[in-house]
Amino acid sequence: MRYEHLKRYSDTEFKRLVGVPRELFSEMVSVIHDAELQKRRPGRRHSLSLEDQLLLTLNYLRLYTTQLSLSASYGIAESNVNRTIHKIENILVKSRRFALPKKAMVTEDEDFNWVILDCTETEIERPKKKQWRYYSGKKKKHTLKTQVIYHPKSQQIIGIDIGFGREHDIHLAKRTTHRLHGIRYIMRDLGYYGLKEKGFNLLIPYKKQKKLDLTGVKKSFNKQLSNYRIKIEHINRLIKIFKITSSCYRNRRKRFGLRMNLIAGLVNWMNRAL
Repeated sequence: MRYEHLKRYSDTEFKRLVGVPRELFSEMVSVIHDAELQKRRPGRRHSLSLEDQLLLTLNYLRLYTTQLSLSASYGIAESNVNRTIHKIENILVKSRRFALPKKAMVTEDEDFNWVILDCTETEIERPKKKQWRYYSGKKKKHTLKTQVIYHPKSQQIIGIDIGFGREHDIHLAKRTTHRLHGIRYIMRDLGYYGLKEKGFNLLIPYKKQKKLDLTGVKKSFNKQLSNYRIKIEHINRLIKIFKITSSCYRNRRKRFGLRMNLIAGLVNWMNRAL
């Protein structure tokens, strides 16, 4: 699949095929073009155009096919596919155009100074060393844990943190509370009750006690809370559209955080465009 062949598709079909809107694709191409112009030693010319290099990278993140199949599709060597993917990822991350906010977004209205925390896990291949660090008792597999910090008022992901599969959600949250400076409330389940020790107010649904029904006020509070809580699930869905985050991760783990931050930045751009 080449970029020239995608021009005949509508904007909706383009997004379904590539994973990002046409406007975002054009902005990413301009970022890559500027980076190429700033090179002191450009070296030998790439056999693919900038649009095709970006399309190759997005196909890899979106479909997570093997690099051998991509080399056959684009007519280049498998090693060249790997170098191209790394080059495009590094350019997009270093540009800071698709970076997450450095500081938590605090609004003047204190009622909106709250975030939603959630953790999702990505299966990995069984490590050769220190397997116990990555084994998740919940998934019964070796995984990497990703904590997503979402600010509903701005509709932006303000933090992505990576942990081992064995690490409990609350331990990962306590390590990353520096991202929540200025935030007063955190919406999460009872597993994050320990964050009260850090001075945060938790928005947690009421739990029904044995032989006692919840009052109408508590039921109404739980329903309203769930309406906000579901938003983080929609964000997880947008992230996992890129199959590299939802399939078994086959690559080296040191680039997993970079790719998660890049994908979260693309999701933020799409949310701003709505």
